[in-house]
Amino acid sequence: MKTVVIIGGGITGLSAAYYLQKAIREGKGKANIIVVEAEATLGGKIKTAYEDGFIMETGADSIVARKQNVAPFLEELGLQDAVVYNATGKSFLYMDNELKQIPDDTVFGIPLSLESLAKSHLISAEGKVEALKDFYTPNETFTKTDSIGHFLTAFLGKELVERQIAPVISGVYSGNLNDLTLASTMPYLLDYKNKYGSIIQGFSENRKQYQGNGDKKFLSFEGGVSSLIDVMEQKLEDVEIIKGMKAERLERLGERYRITLADSRVIETDYVVLSTQHNAAQALLQSEELDEDFNQLTNSSLISVYLGFDVSDSLLPKDGTGFIVAQGDDLICNACTWTSRKWEHTSREHRLLVRLFYKSSNPHYERLLKLTEEELVEVALSDIFKSLGIQEKPVTFRVTPWHETMPNYHIRHSQTVQSLVQKLGQSDPNILLAGCSYYGVGIPDCIANGEKTAQILAERML
Repeated sequence: MKTVVIIGGGITGLSAAYYLQKAIREGKGKANIIVVEAEATLGGKIKTAYEDGFIMETGADSIVARKQNVAPFLEELGLQDAVVYNATGKSFLYMDNELKQIPDDTVFGIPLSLESLAKSHLISAEGKVEALKDFYTPNETFTKTDSIGHFLTAFLGKELVERQIAPVISGVYSGNLNDLTLASTMPYLLDYKNKYGSIIQGFSENRKQYQGNGDKKFLSFEGGVSSLIDVMEQKLEDVEIIKGMKAERLERLGERYRITLADSRVIETDYVVLSTQHNAAQALLQSEELDEDFNQLTNSSLISVYLGFDVSDSLLPKDGTGFIVAQGDDLICNACTWTSRKWEHTSREHRLLVRLFYKSSNPHYERLLKLTEEELVEVALSDIFKSLGIQEKPVTFRVTPWHETMPNYHIRHSQTVQSLVQKLGQSDPNILLAGCSYYGVGIPDCIANGEKTAQILAERML
């Protein structure tokens, strides 16, 4: 019987194990499946903490609801009744030292209609007129390998992009828009432009896709996002899971492979899935040829700071769920989620819970790295006071650094991954790369990548 070892017990690795177990149960090959995870718990960047009546997501805080693979997957796991959605609310930009609402009728700050563009308080009249060129300027040169920043600016104008769109997209993808490709962020923008002649018109024609669930754009679970990991672990009944043990060495043994763990345990296997950060995969593969591509992949960083207060979240602006900070303003943070307002399950008594983000793109980041937890909390409290006028002291806090762990899809990311996969396929076809370092950062993307990886393995085992 064949053996498959999946190194990395994050959402991609667990999804690969789940779908491979499912394929084997359906008669599509036979194999022993082993998951090896260096940390004591599974989940990777999905980690839920419970403290003083608060639920805090120290990593990913939600799942995009509109992704087509989400609902069927949750139903398979029996989690559909535990789902909770984000509360109705408005998002703001902190700009010119005050909170300004992002227009409701937008996606990533991009207007879904002419009316949305006209009503924006973030853009001048001249900026709105400039954005109208989207309707009469055809695309003659841009492809999906081009910069999303250059693409959007060419058709929507500099002001709309810099003041309303860039802060939102950069906040999601942790990078400068000019360094991110359409392919690795929102490839459908090019499709809209080419099909409808206008990005705004494309969104308008496909409005239901983005607003089909009303304001229910994101989902979590009553017990937090880690509920997904807990249930997946329970479902992996035919899978051996090794936790708290790092894979130290990967060696070729003819047509098979030998993996040595930190406790000197040795596992021999026919297939290996490296569902880890790219630098961990690189260290295991030890290939100068592959290093040329691995060294082109980049990560960014962030520090997450939760503050829980023994006061009502009614102190927050009405109907708001958080803000993003425009560059050059007087706050240190890059963004702030009003967690208890956005996610009611995180604070049953509606006590105030907020989460602040400090990213490596922040000019203050290197200084922040040197601060103690208590000092970081003071920075966060200063940001809360400046933005919201709240002076209370927190009853609890949680600081989580994610240093060099956030994939940053730069302009050549897709080509680099293609080259890397091609080279690895030639030298070691039974070693597969998986995970957010390569194929998408959102939880639905990781689940889809895990499923695709399982399909490849099942086909090879037939």
